[in-house]
Amino acid sequence: MIRCYITDRHSLRGETLLEAIARNLHAGADWVQIREKDLQARELFELVEAALALPNPRGVKILVNTRADVAVAAGAHGLHLPAGSPAPRRFRSLARPAVLMGVSCHTVAEVLAAEAGDADYALFGPVFSPLSKKSDLPSHGLDGLHRATAATRIPVLALGGITSGNIADCIEAGAAGVAGISLFQSPNGHRDLLVSQP
Repeated sequence: MIRCYITDRHSLRGETLLEAIARNLHAGADWVQIREKDLQARELFELVEAALALPNPRGVKILVNTRADVAVAAGAHGLHLPAGSPAPRRFRSLARPAVLMGVSCHTVAEVLAAEAGDADYALFGPVFSPLSKKSDLPSHGLDGLHRATAATRIPVLALGGITSGNIADCIEAGAAGVAGISLFQSPNGHRDLLVSQP
């Protein structure tokens, strides 16, 4: 199962973003998606470089949200694109072959478009009502998640309202993993994730 920590430094309490990333590099996450959209390119580049320089004994992959230029320049392990972005194949020539590329999807049609556009994975949601922010998008529930996972051959990660109590249900619905902010940014999040292993 893939666990993807999506960062949000504005909702952190009691630790810095790098401290939260470092904690998840040691226990909890398999991927860390750096999603700090309000940072300028230089600031984001320096943040990604600092994250990549942290001790990473488990080989956690560091992904950059939206900014292909920063992901490539910093040598990140992946690029995550918002819904409605150009297809991942548009960025393949810029990046190393091993770089992961994924897309946020809110409908089954978007999941199929991500697959057709050469995405390595899709984040699908919201599955449940988001915990970390308000969303105007309707929650799909486990049935909607199952429809999305059944429609594609690429891994689909469940996003939105993910807790230690519903991870197993998401996996049973066909998800290859889960993604989120709140679960990973909780100081006890890594313990919850380890306890919730399906």
